[in-house]
Amino acid sequence: MQEQYRTLAREGVHEIEINKSRFLCALAPVANESEAQDFIARVRKEHPTARHHCWAYVLGADGGVQKASDDGEPGGTAGVPMLQMLLRREVRYVVAVVTRYFGGIKLGAGGLIRAYGGVVGEALDALGTVTRQRFRLATITVDHQRAGRVENDLRTTGRAVRKVTYGADVRIEVGLPEAELDAFRAWLADATAGTARLELGGEAYGEAREAGQV
Repeated sequence: MQEQYRTLAREGVHEIEINKSRFLCALAPVANESEAQDFIARVRKEHPTARHHCWAYVLGADGGVQKASDDGEPGGTAGVPMLQMLLRREVRYVVAVVTRYFGGIKLGAGGLIRAYGGVVGEALDALGTVTRQRFRLATITVDHQRAGRVENDLRTTGRAVRKVTYGADVRIEVGLPEAELDAFRAWLADATAGTARLELGGEAYGEAREAGQV
């Protein structure tokens, strides 16, 4: 698995106008091809009178799935430059749909390439990106007396607390970078006087913490 990847911070739309043609770029984070296609279909329904709904998406932390469509524009002038912009910005698990309302003035192949790629780049700048890091899933089991402090320390240091379950003891599910496991074990033992248990599970991706957090 990739150690980390960058993806879109939030769904949104960015618009530009070139020679009276309107280009509306709708971006969304998606988990799979089904979600990407559903988003494309949704944008089409929102703009039924537009001439073109060109799209591109990149899936997989390694960018293993890459698809694009010119949707009636001259071949290679829309979907490909959109896809290239997503790859150039190194974003993953994202779909872009550019809806064009033709303004009556032809832009030529070069103009279309610049417009479609450019609006995707501007939309990424406007909406922002986040980095997601590979984590090892782990469960901390601790007594009720110490649980509140442990949970608070985890959250204030930016740890990915996924779930807290109260029973005879308290179980706190967290995501931990693999490289920090030994240091985390030592911190947990010190914080709980050696009373807490740490069980390791599988792997998942979560939002990366800022550098320097313990």
